Amino acid sequence: MKMTFRWFGEGNDTVPLSYIKQIPATDGIVWSLHDIAAGEEWPLDRILEVKEQAERAGLHIDVVESVNVHEDIKLGLPSRDLYIENYKKTIEKLGSVGVKVICYNFMPIFDWLRTDLHKPMGDGATALFYENSRIANADPFQLVKEINANSALTMPGWEPERLQHLTRLFEAYQGVTEEHLWENLRYFLNEIIPVAERSGIRMAIHPDDPPWSVFGLPRIMTCQEKFRKFLQLYDSPYNGITLCSGSLGANPDNDIVAMIHEFGDRIPFAHIRNVRVYDNGDFIETSHRTQDGSVDIAGIVRAYHEIGFTGYARPDHGRHIWDEKCRPGYGLYDRALGIMYLWGLWDAYELEAEKKVSGV
Repeated sequence: MKMTFRWFGEGNDTVPLSYIKQIPATDGIVWSLHDIAAGEEWPLDRILEVKEQAERAGLHIDVVESVNVHEDIKLGLPSRDLYIENYKKTIEKLGSVGVKVICYNFMPIFDWLRTDLHKPMGDGATALFYENSRIANADPFQLVKEINANSALTMPGWEPERLQHLTRLFEAYQGVTEEHLWENLRYFLNEIIPVAERSGIRMAIHPDDPPWSVFGLPRIMTCQEKFRKFLQLYDSPYNGITLCSGSLGANPDNDIVAMIHEFGDRIPFAHIRNVRVYDNGDFIETSHRTQDGSVDIAGIVRAYHEIGFTGYARPDHGRHIWDEKCRPGYGLYDRALGIMYLWGLWDAYELEAEKKVSGV
């Protein structure tokens, strides 16, 4: 397992690269060019700028999250071919500088949904929270405004410019079914995976967050059965999954340990985080500690160890603790604590395996 840490770029992140380097056994950043609109080709000079910044701090840039997919591709519009060509060129450029994994998603309109970015917890921390009944009755336009008003930094998936296009996008998705979305995803994969293969990059689709339909929009990356279907759309080791335990864990029916054992060789990137799921469907993001949430983090890390996982991982979201001022979900303190918890589990399983081999 190779540990990484998501970083949003100089001037757009409260965590400096020098601090990330100090987290034990954390060797790389998970990054993106967040000011480049979905569908645009990434400039090579900007890519090289991030590479130089990371390497100066002693970190690699092997994992990109995300190269966003333009909505016209998800909708299957004639204009998609232009945006797919730009996507291919970006893959080629990223491959040329040593990128190994590109995380992306195929969620219509919203990359993720929460109703409160700073929900108070019993110990004084705050965390990202999803209130099921509020989403059921929410005005998506108002929700976007609130999300942006509660963060001083850009929120990927909730950029202010999205508000300008919400009406048009919702109208465009009228009548778009899961079957349409599957077919448009197949078209996209058929175009980009051969380029990814030549570029030495493993594409890794992220689960829908949360893993069910919201605002009547279709969602297809939600469970083990649908990931199985996805991997059959294009059978290649370069067509893979970003297995996110937090996104999938919001649905208690998802058996993430079973997914790791079934899809292990097609998981180049793992997001490991915990959520506490309530009986009414609400959930809140907790510490990574297994007992603090509803997700079997210890079992998940054990499963990765059992399959000999050598891919990339990151602690994903964290709580906001010790009065840290940071992008919601992406402070330093709790994510660093999460890394140490994950490494503690991994080290324990390593020792356990060594004792079995030696017969102790």
